[in-house]
Amino acid sequence: MDVGVRLQSIRKLKGLSQRELAKRAGVTNSTISMIEKNSVSPSISSLKKVLAGIPMSLVEFFSLDVEQDSQAQVVYRAAELTDICSGAITMKLVGKAHPSRAISFLDETYPSGTDTGDEMYAHEGEEAGMLVSGKLELTVGSEIFILEPGDSYYFESSKPHRFRNPFEQPARLISATTPANF
Repeated sequence: MDVGVRLQSIRKLKGLSQRELAKRAGVTNSTISMIEKNSVSPSISSLKKVLAGIPMSLVEFFSLDVEQDSQAQVVYRAAELTDICSGAITMKLVGKAHPSRAISFLDETYPSGTDTGDEMYAHEGEEAGMLVSGKLELTVGSEIFILEPGDSYYFESSKPHRFRNPFEQPARLISATTPANF
């Protein structure tokens, strides 16, 4: 496999310049250039660091089909959505294969008694969502909110947060996060 050509193809599919990728990954512009020209063969840790700027895992990098059709998929049927969560909660990702996806757009279902875990999440980016059905508890920082159908939220993802359904009915949430790290 030609790592340099593959990195260049994926970088272009994601709409990133060499300079932008270097900035995001915390490496020099020449590092990206040398990898893409196959002047250097990056170590796994170096490649992982560069891919974090896309963001993309090593598994995705080596398994992604970079031969894209001339047109990106527009409509995603319900059966095509990928559940990216394990356990009782479902998080169905819209547009997983979109070549320049900048957001993670999710259809989430929280059965009664489920939550995102004891530890609160905190990561770069922003999150927004709207509760479609049921009730859901949202904790952001030290504040706890009870969402009901039609209620929505928007916050900086760097604030510690979690979702919980202590209610009897399942809750369905439509959400979006940036960057597209799912």
